Amino acid sequence: MSYIKKNFLLTNKTAEELYFGYAKDMPIFDYHCHLPEKQILENKPFSDVFEIWLAGDHYKWRLMRNYGVNERFITGDASNKEKFVTYCTVLGTAFGNPLYHWSQVELEEFFGCTTEINAENAEAIWDECNAYILKNGITPQKLIESSNVKHIYTTNEVFDDLSTFEKIKEKGYKFTVTPAFRADKVMNIDAVGYKGFVGKLADLTHPINSIADLEAALENRLNAFIKVGTKASDIAVERVCEVTTAEEADAVLKKALSGTVPTLHETEVFKGYLTYFLMKLYAKYNIATELHIGAMRNNNAVMLEKLGLDTGFDSISDTNSITLTSRLFDKLNSEGLLPKTIVFNLNPKMNTEIMTLIGSFQSDEARGKMQYGPAWWFLDNKVGMEQHLRDLTATGHIAVFVGMLTDSRSLLSYPRHHYFRRILCNYLGDMMEKGEMTNNLEYVGKVVENICYNNSVDYFGMER
Repeated sequence: MSYIKKNFLLTNKTAEELYFGYAKDMPIFDYHCHLPEKQILENKPFSDVFEIWLAGDHYKWRLMRNYGVNERFITGDASNKEKFVTYCTVLGTAFGNPLYHWSQVELEEFFGCTTEINAENAEAIWDECNAYILKNGITPQKLIESSNVKHIYTTNEVFDDLSTFEKIKEKGYKFTVTPAFRADKVMNIDAVGYKGFVGKLADLTHPINSIADLEAALENRLNAFIKVGTKASDIAVERVCEVTTAEEADAVLKKALSGTVPTLHETEVFKGYLTYFLMKLYAKYNIATELHIGAMRNNNAVMLEKLGLDTGFDSISDTNSITLTSRLFDKLNSEGLLPKTIVFNLNPKMNTEIMTLIGSFQSDEARGKMQYGPAWWFLDNKVGMEQHLRDLTATGHIAVFVGMLTDSRSLLSYPRHHYFRRILCNYLGDMMEKGEMTNNLEYVGKVVENICYNNSVDYFGMER
């Protein structure tokens, strides 16, 4: 029997009342994830628990590498069962890691399996879950609907095929799937294959030989995204770069298109200008910006060459760009073109700096126009979420917070929303019981409901 109990992470009676009375049954709006929309459209039944649980989930891969597992049992040619058993073996002693909690909850919530995950029970869990999958014909649609998900924002590059989203609408699912506009592959001018990415964008728009051509192509594609319902964009940078001029960016772009790799300085010149241009564009069309800061990507060149991007070799950056972020926001704000923005910070020592910065640019255009995004990636664990809530309440206003997301490629990641909701309710319940805030349960409960779902729906302009 699993160690996960009904009051998991809820350490007092008030926390339990908040969670079960207000948080638990609220719908889910996953406003930033990396689910493959084609998989949702095809809606094919899964063959085994590995395919749903481990394939493509670099959170789990990273944990296995930390244990010293041979890559053959992670992304190599070992059988699905061998990889599954290996993961269960690793997880059995990963005390305190969020995967230790998430994985146990996922098995119970999606497969009705309450057996504790460890090496001894791995084969029994494999058999039980696979029997459940075979009997119930588990598909992406069933997993999403059973999780009470109402809206999903996938993350899509500017040249992705948008017809998939129209076809999903025709399916009549009980949830919506909408692309968030992402231009990172066009921004990362120093990347291998950059000319090819620009070429893909040109194929959908017009020839691109200058920064003016690129700007027009990006606006063209944003309008195409908006036609299928897009209301959000995504920008991911290790750090915000200085805002430069179109002329400087043009020179760097022409150099890259000629086949010459830009220098580090030139790369930052281009990224600084394009970040500024994109946020102006998003403000023009009332598209919210999800700005992710602080990830140092592709640290391991050997594994990047072997496995490619997004396979578990990124980390937290120590680069501080708070001054340049301030200058970016201030320039946009002075021009009346600062969009609604959610800042996701990956370096926890910068929490208060970023939280106080966004507080300098609020307005009555939207409640919580400038948002401090939820604890993200390496921080979406118990310690990271609790620290995030402490910093948010100390320097901001928790009642307008847009709540949690999955940021995941896994269809089984929705329990992360409930993980967050339990931590949120425990945080508020603890203050209520200590007499540090009102003890009006219904009053606080409404705030909890809003954080869990209503605030994000209102922020992005979706239907409740």
